[in-house]
Amino acid sequence: MTELRFDGRVAIVTGAGRGLGKEYALLLAARGARLVVTSRAASVSGAGSDVSSAEMVAREIRDAGGEAVAVTSDVATPEGGESIVQAALDAYGRIDIVVNNAGVSLDDPFADMTLDTFQAMIDMHLKGAFHVIRPAWTTMREQGYGRVINTSSSAGVWGVALKAHYGAAKSGLLGFTRVLALEGAKDNIKVNVITPTGATRMLAQSLANAQQEAEALEARQEEASAGSVSAAQLTGLGEMIMSRFDPALVAPVVAFLAHEDCPVSGEIYTLGGGQVSRVFIGMTKGYFNPMLSPEDVRDHFAEIRDETGYIVPAHSGDEMAMFLQAAATWSTP
Repeated sequence: MTELRFDGRVAIVTGAGRGLGKEYALLLAARGARLVVTSRAASVSGAGSDVSSAEMVAREIRDAGGEAVAVTSDVATPEGGESIVQAALDAYGRIDIVVNNAGVSLDDPFADMTLDTFQAMIDMHLKGAFHVIRPAWTTMREQGYGRVINTSSSAGVWGVALKAHYGAAKSGLLGFTRVLALEGAKDNIKVNVITPTGATRMLAQSLANAQQEAEALEARQEEASAGSVSAAQLTGLGEMIMSRFDPALVAPVVAFLAHEDCPVSGEIYTLGGGQVSRVFIGMTKGYFNPMLSPEDVRDHFAEIRDETGYIVPAHSGDEMAMFLQAAATWSTP
């Protein structure tokens, strides 16, 4: 088996001071990449500052014979993104890979959510990716090569209670990725997105919050929503997840998507514990009626929702083509 190598490549990994990002950086470096390691926040919520973790990971890479520099700039600001990219150019003269991993998480009932907390999630996750990719994009276009991996979440794809702000930011990365994939194609820039699950501080905090919510419901003797589990069940589930979802099992997928052999762009992959699956947005064959009324929608709703023969559009043009194809089958009586 030919080993996938990154010799001569330069990679930026944000949020690489610990957890998933650290595993990405270590694997890429072990395969020959030169790294820019970034980390800043001290806590899962983003509070505080820990400027030492990035340097510790960079030092670990250097001690193993690799090349790495540490940057503690804030990806949530344009200046932070610029400085991260400039650090890569100053140290190595090029940028081949950007892995947007930096993130924070908060649990908030939507009824209590403030604009400030909502904006903080957008700034960190969605704008944070923009702030790093935008200056790197120029260099990638000039050299005719680039690989970008953005990090979404199950909250952004399937939805998770108490995370409307986080889910909105993570969902935004899906559309952002799809458009960049289209625009980057002519310059051999491939952009994909992952929704990883790993035994990290963020996951541990989410599990703890879910358990506290379940315990509060039980204490108030309130009925839980359909599909929910008890606090005791959550404890067992949390222990199993934290023991089986080694962050190192996420890194191989990131490495492949970051490699020159990666054949895809604009796609979504969910992964964790050694499992890798593609997530896609499909479109049913649906129902067509040029005289469509609300009653038609009601009477044909099952047909509209029927997943038989669905398609997976590559871009918005595929959707429009399906509309036009349906219209072309209709002729005036």
